[in-house]
Amino acid sequence: MVKSRNDLFFMSFVYLFIAAVFVVTFYPFWNILIISLNSAEDTLRGNLYFWPRDFSLASYEQILSDGEIWTAIKVTTLRTIIGTPLAVVVISMLSYTLSKRELVGSRFWTLYFIFTMYFGGGLIPYYMVLKSLHLIDNFMVYILPSMMNVFYMIIVRTFMQQLPQELDESAKIDGANYLQIFFRIILPLTTPVLATIGMFTAIMHWNSWFDSYVFTYDSDLKTLQAVLVKILNQYQTGSMVNDAQQAADASKRMAVSPDTIRMAATMVATLPILMVYPFLQKYFVKGMTLGAVKS
Repeated sequence: MVKSRNDLFFMSFVYLFIAAVFVVTFYPFWNILIISLNSAEDTLRGNLYFWPRDFSLASYEQILSDGEIWTAIKVTTLRTIIGTPLAVVVISMLSYTLSKRELVGSRFWTLYFIFTMYFGGGLIPYYMVLKSLHLIDNFMVYILPSMMNVFYMIIVRTFMQQLPQELDESAKIDGANYLQIFFRIILPLTTPVLATIGMFTAIMHWNSWFDSYVFTYDSDLKTLQAVLVKILNQYQTGSMVNDAQQAADASKRMAVSPDTIRMAATMVATLPILMVYPFLQKYFVKGMTLGAVKS
């Protein structure tokens, strides 16, 4: 098939636009990576655009040498591993319940949950509720409040409503109850959309720092993001930089700088999610289209 000049012009424009978007979105990440892998002394010269001029892992060594970092990684990994599947199960079970037409007051309960998306009690009442539940300075403060997300529930509920009702009816004829129908029929059919909200929930758990910053005081309960914020603040004030530079004075060379530390900290927090995303990408794309239309 011979393409017309207009088609060729349009396709050329599309490819150029996609290439421009790729450069604009990818280059900041690449720049962070090369600065984090460059020596602080060479970084101060500037003009660092495409690759490290003086390769160095000093910034990563400085960050990972802090024992608090490893404790925070364990806490963050644990909350992600525990919180993600629990949230997916709770959201999917509630979505299945609200998707049933025979549920008395299903519209009322749906609006009841949607109401909470737009109106909240504020931080202080929320803190008081958590305190009354003995969740302050407790690991479960990361798990219990995040087990429900109304927006994800709406997406999953809408998808389940699009499934043929005959599936439930035929299963009931065979003697299956609601739990058997849910676990044996509904869950396998909703794998794409559940994988999507699972990935979003995992990213939320991994990147969360505010709940750790406000609701926990024990250093053994701090998450990775909260510890990295603390480290970045310390480097901005210069306290940790001075310690690192004093250790590097023996070699007459600046080992780290605030810029290289910030970039290395960003990479430490980002790489785990980037490593997991490719394995879930196919579910992510399919799940977003399946549950995109909300009623």
